Amino acid sequence: MSNFKSFILGKAQNLYDPKIFHKLALTAFFAWVGLGADGLSSSAYGPEEAFLALHGHIYLSIFVVLGTVITILVISKSYSQIIEQFPTGGGGYLVASKLLSPTVGMISGSALLIDYVLTISISIASCADAVFSFLPREWFEYRLAFAVFALLILGVMNLRGVKESVSALVPIFLTFVITHVIVLGYAIFTHVANFKDVAGAVTTDIQLAHQEIGLFGMLFVILRAYSMGAGTFTGIEAVSNGMPILREPRVETAKRTMRYMAISLSVVVAGLMLSYLFYSVEHQPGKTLNAVLFEKITTEWGGGGLANTFLYVTLFSEAVLLFAAAQAGFLDGPRILSNMATDRWFPSKFSILSDRLVTQNGVLLMGGAALITMLATGGSVKYLVVLYSINVFITFVLSQLGMVRHWWIERSK
Repeated sequence: MSNFKSFILGKAQNLYDPKIFHKLALTAFFAWVGLGADGLSSSAYGPEEAFLALHGHIYLSIFVVLGTVITILVISKSYSQIIEQFPTGGGGYLVASKLLSPTVGMISGSALLIDYVLTISISIASCADAVFSFLPREWFEYRLAFAVFALLILGVMNLRGVKESVSALVPIFLTFVITHVIVLGYAIFTHVANFKDVAGAVTTDIQLAHQEIGLFGMLFVILRAYSMGAGTFTGIEAVSNGMPILREPRVETAKRTMRYMAISLSVVVAGLMLSYLFYSVEHQPGKTLNAVLFEKITTEWGGGGLANTFLYVTLFSEAVLLFAAAQAGFLDGPRILSNMATDRWFPSKFSILSDRLVTQNGVLLMGGAALITMLATGGSVKYLVVLYSINVFITFVLSQLGMVRHWWIERSK
């Protein structure tokens, strides 16, 4: 059994190796892959849920795009300050505990734990949706089984160690970035001449929505779409929670990672929602909006062998990045558990490292909870995204409230 465990999880790390931390810690680039994949991959379901929530008033999505990009930039700037104030990690949990109260911190930590369980569930469920978007329709019934299998594989990878689980995802992450830059760049630059028409359509849509549902109804539709796309924001806080696994100087590494995440996420989300408008993308059963969009674009390229290959590579990279996004839940969830265990909100065994120098009990708990959530919801992204939005905003609100109180006190000095 010992040999079997070593084969699956790897041999024990040598604690007396003076270079062990340097070998295991993540640079800004690897942190962008391991932690930023959560935020960047949310472009596979966040913009789609926001766009569909507009119920036909698609040109109102311009306001959702503006709100989303502004929110990403504000949250990333705020969490850069949290990183400076709490360089040992802990993020929203420590902010609320230290700057508000231990009980509020416990609420924030609980919301974060649920958030990371849902990060694992929704990322892998969305990964399954992306994969089965380009497979025969009759295979769709195996989607949930595929999602469960993918979750188990990722759990084993994380029991082996953080660096190993991240390094394997670098080629896929870069493929996602390159293919999406090409597709979105093409979609926007070939429709630059249509910006005036889009502006006119936005004005018309505003007037029509105002006549149909009134000013407050229109605002409600925009805000509901914005909140349904709230999954887009999750992952931004992952860097502040995962400080212990970053390479020194940690604060600078974390802030650089945060910039990578904020810029890449803003560009991809804004590009996707604008492209939905330009190509009048509509929901098709068994396919994601991104799959429909990419099919339309590659059809313009002639739809031949090269275009189809590019389409499949793009969708495959999106699917695997969603698989990688679940990594953030396995990276940061156990660390929140460890911090809460240190404060006696959880049993102390959740703060103990295994011989692979990972918080094994935390990984097992997060993976088990995600598996239960996946089975209970049938892997439904539409269901999971609502739960996701609630917990994302609880954590953000408490973190921002803590930092506001901090600066309010500091300003007197």
